[in-house]
Amino acid sequence: MLPALSAVPIALSTVLALLGPASPAPPARPVWTAPVAGPVVVLRGFDPPPEPWLPGHRGVDLDADVGDQVLAAGAGTVTWAGPVAGRGVVVVEHADGRRTTYEPVDPSVTFGDLVDAGDPVGVLSTGEGHCGGVPSCLHWGLRRGHDYLDPMLLLRHGRPVLLP
Repeated sequence: MLPALSAVPIALSTVLALLGPASPAPPARPVWTAPVAGPVVVLRGFDPPPEPWLPGHRGVDLDADVGDQVLAAGAGTVTWAGPVAGRGVVVVEHADGRRTTYEPVDPSVTFGDLVDAGDPVGVLSTGEGHCGGVPSCLHWGLRRGHDYLDPMLLLRHGRPVLLP
C-alpha cells in the first residue's frame, strides 16, 4: 500500500525544479501610442473654447505627410470610418468609453473593426486649410461623452512642444 500523499515530504525547491524554468512573460503592449510614426511634433495644440458653442481647437495637429500611415492610439472598436464634411475621418471607441478621432484620413478600416494600439487605421490625406502654413497634418482628437480632452495626455509625455 502506498503512503498518503500528505505523508511524503517534498521541498518546494524540488517541485519547482520538476516544473522547469518559468516561461518569460510576453512583452506588454502599450496602452496608448502616438498615431504617427517617428517623433511627435505638435503643430497646433489643444485649445478648447470656454463654452461649447465658441470657436477653439478641439484636438491637436501633428506633423505628418500625405500618405503617412495613421495608427490607432489605443485598442478599441472602429465606430466611424468615412467622410465628414468632405474629409475622411476615423473614430475609435476604447474600452474606457473615450473616443479618439483622426482626420483627414483615407480609412483602411471599416465600422466594427477591432484595432490594437499601433494598428494602421488609414493613411493621411490632404486636409487643405486646417494645418495653417504647412501642407499637411493629422488632426487627432479625444472625447469622453460630449467633452473634448487633450489627446496628448494619453501619451504621458508631459507638456507638448509647440512650434511657432
